[in-house]
Amino acid sequence: MKDTGRFRRALSDVNVPFLVLDVKWHRLFSIYGKTKDIAAQEAAFNRLLAEQAECGAQLKSLRGLKSTLLDNIVANMDGADEGKADSLERRRLKEDRRLIEKINEKMDIYEERLLDLPRLLREKNEDLMLSTMEYCYEKMRVNEREAEQISEWIRQMRIALKKKIIQKQDCVQNSREIYAFLHDIFGSQTLDLFDMEYEKSEAEETGEAGSHSQ
Repeated sequence: MKDTGRFRRALSDVNVPFLVLDVKWHRLFSIYGKTKDIAAQEAAFNRLLAEQAECGAQLKSLRGLKSTLLDNIVANMDGADEGKADSLERRRLKEDRRLIEKINEKMDIYEERLLDLPRLLREKNEDLMLSTMEYCYEKMRVNEREAEQISEWIRQMRIALKKKIIQKQDCVQNSREIYAFLHDIFGSQTLDLFDMEYEKSEAEETGEAGSHSQ
């Protein structure tokens, strides 16, 4: 598909569902299978989808850990204020604050990535949709050409069949005329004798043909 820009502009206001999650999308390729390009695009989309889930899980875990550390800080603050400068409470408080700073840095990274992933997923999904459309329309064009060829073959067969029917009718009519002339020339008694002999000869030939085929 050469000009994808106008298609993307047309899709800007359309909510295209995630194709890889749609059973019917997979069924489009049940006969011929997915092309290497489509399979690669699907794999790339799935990686982004997995990354989104992983970022969400990591962010949830970090929030839980941060909440625990904040509770620890609150619990150790009174002891740190009343104790010595190098007291255990002060050391724990300092360590918890250091860990919270690290957690905040990681959370910022995950949150920023989670803000960016929906756009990347939409772009990959649009790429996959355009590739799917190109694939399907090409298959439909091939099917249409093949259907036209079959239609032409059927038309030719119908013409040939009509000719064969006419030939058959001509053969039957010719045999009737021959028999009628023979009847007029030789009479019914003579023809009856030849009919019996002819039928006997036909039966013998049929029997011989059957025995040879066994």
